[in-house]
Amino acid sequence: MTAQEHPDTRPRLAARFEDWTHVRRAKRAIARGKLPSVIPYIGYGTTEWVRVLGRVLYLRPDSREHTRFRPDVAAVSRVRGWRTFTSLYAPHQPVRILVDGEPVTEVIADRGGVIDSLVRVRLTPGWHTVTLQAGEGETADAPVNIVDPAASIGVISDVDDTIVRTALPKPFVAAWNSFVLDEHARAATPGMAVMLDHLVAGNPGAPVIYLSTGAWNAAPALSRFLERNLYPMGPLLLTDWGPTHDRWFRSGREHKQRELKRLAEEFPDIKWVLIGDDGQHDEALYHEFAMAHPDNVAAVAIRQLTVGEAVLAGGRSKARLHRSASGVPWVYGPDGATLREALRKLGLIR
Repeated sequence: MTAQEHPDTRPRLAARFEDWTHVRRAKRAIARGKLPSVIPYIGYGTTEWVRVLGRVLYLRPDSREHTRFRPDVAAVSRVRGWRTFTSLYAPHQPVRILVDGEPVTEVIADRGGVIDSLVRVRLTPGWHTVTLQAGEGETADAPVNIVDPAASIGVISDVDDTIVRTALPKPFVAAWNSFVLDEHARAATPGMAVMLDHLVAGNPGAPVIYLSTGAWNAAPALSRFLERNLYPMGPLLLTDWGPTHDRWFRSGREHKQRELKRLAEEFPDIKWVLIGDDGQHDEALYHEFAMAHPDNVAAVAIRQLTVGEAVLAGGRSKARLHRSASGVPWVYGPDGATLREALRKLGLIR
């Protein structure tokens, strides 16, 4: 059947215009010698599968253009945010995957060039290396954390206004922070890196996952931020901006709901410490998740925004009024030190 017979399956006007523009940009990029290149992201998995994450972009081989997309701090000096958002993705690109040097399978990037694939493979717990290659382009390595089956505690942390002070929800502030500021200008929330480090140290094998409504474009910069500020290593679960076939903009809330549910299904024996802030949606999302999956939540830790941050974030959430309904302990504090002490009293930090 054709798209005309099922009009609901046709992309909206914005998505169709985006595709039209992208095709023309891609032709110009190829004419200038750019090739599909894989930007790897940190992945995770179990002893039976790995979730491979990355993105395929049109880049010029062996050029400085590659450096701003590298996650390692040493490769990059200073990058303005707008540069990562003008990158040209390569949609539906086949990508070969090798695990620890051995060929495993081939996957296809999605419409936005994002690689998000579950690959069946047997691996031992700990960190392994996944190698990705698009076409005849350069290979790219990404670490993947194979979670120990004995792990009983894990950490899921929001990013914006939780571990990094950005005040992103307001459109103009978001635009300034994301597109104009040098990435080194972003400040870490006091004490949060130490708190997360103590959580991991007190629960050996605990996976750490950073869940954000931010765009995949920002993944390399966020990875460098986490490394510079000594946050525990872990995958970033971001989303893709822009129109889809059925809506003008993707829902960040639905993205978080979907990922939380997925993690509960993938790791049914892990109790998660959910970390967020009180600047709108985290409390409500964590409350919903704790009510639906009380056996998968060890505690909820909410960073309280300052008055100025709360204004920029559009106010505070009211979900705190309902936090005890699921029986899951909730703790609140303005910084990592306060939250660390509260989690210590719960026995989650030694």
